[in-house]
Amino acid sequence: MRGGSSKGAYFRRDDLPADAAERADLLRRIMGSPDPRQIDGIGGANPLTSKVAVVSPSTDADADVDYLFLQVGVDDDVVTDRQNCGNLLAGVAPFAIERNLVAAPLDGEATIRIRMLNTDSLATARLTMRDGAPIEDGDTRIAGVPGTAAAIALEFEGIAGGTTGALLPTGNITDGIDGVPCTVVDNGMPVVVMAATDLGVTGHEECAELETDRVLGARLESIRLDAGARMGLGDVRDTTVPKLTLVAAPRDGGHLCTRTFIPHRCHDAIGVLGAVSVATAALLPGSSAHPLLDGNPDGVVRLEHPTGHLDAVIELTTGDGGTIEVRRAGIVRTARKLMDGIVYPRPV
Repeated sequence: MRGGSSKGAYFRRDDLPADAAERADLLRRIMGSPDPRQIDGIGGANPLTSKVAVVSPSTDADADVDYLFLQVGVDDDVVTDRQNCGNLLAGVAPFAIERNLVAAPLDGEATIRIRMLNTDSLATARLTMRDGAPIEDGDTRIAGVPGTAAAIALEFEGIAGGTTGALLPTGNITDGIDGVPCTVVDNGMPVVVMAATDLGVTGHEECAELETDRVLGARLESIRLDAGARMGLGDVRDTTVPKLTLVAAPRDGGHLCTRTFIPHRCHDAIGVLGAVSVATAALLPGSSAHPLLDGNPDGVVRLEHPTGHLDAVIELTTGDGGTIEVRRAGIVRTARKLMDGIVYPRPV
């Protein structure tokens, strides 16, 4: 399925090995990893197209289905569950309905509660049904995806600190890391947010230009390793989190311009939960992003990225003792089934 601006293989949990190591080995062979082209598997030679969603009826009374996201490395052996994916999340409800993992009305709106196992948090997906099947055709357009499709509204609960334990894992709105002011935030995805100009670039460059800048790449990796330790993630050398986002003043009608690394490839768009975290940082006075925010977002922060815009619904409040709390977080995505059948993994 295409989920949001990513693409991945969706499986029922019962169709995969229960043992995590056996499952990882099978998924590497299905995707064709490790190989930069993934020529002997169904992966698309890019982290955005080498993803897996594992779906099952939920064991939690508050949810309808459980969703485990697995990122399969392209040219390495890594299969990790240390992050979530809000793009593939968009396809979980349609998949669960079609696989009879959850009940849905024949017509009208279906509301599916999803337990995101990676971060032990909840998402609610709202989508439209017709004649017992999710509607795919619609007029909602999302950046990074050609054409239009039916809207799937995603609302998040309990995602703040889902990976690190706190919305601001270091306890600070801004930290100096390797001489660069950074806002380290975890509102669904651990992200290090930095002003692009503090790293000697504008933040408006094309991804290819940023990826080939070896000096920039080395500096970003140094910051990422330091930030990972400060966030309580340990040695993140071989993991995909935290993500890194360079921010700049917008120039295409948005509130903020972004360039995101996942963690070494520059993302052609921006991930859903990464966008929620970056938008959260942008709303925090004193953050590395706040001075670059153009306008006064009224609950919706429009983020520019290399292929368009992404709107993140964010409402923050101040709790007892002055702590910052997330009152609301959401996004609108689309999803589409691309194929349904049997995959033949590379032999052991």
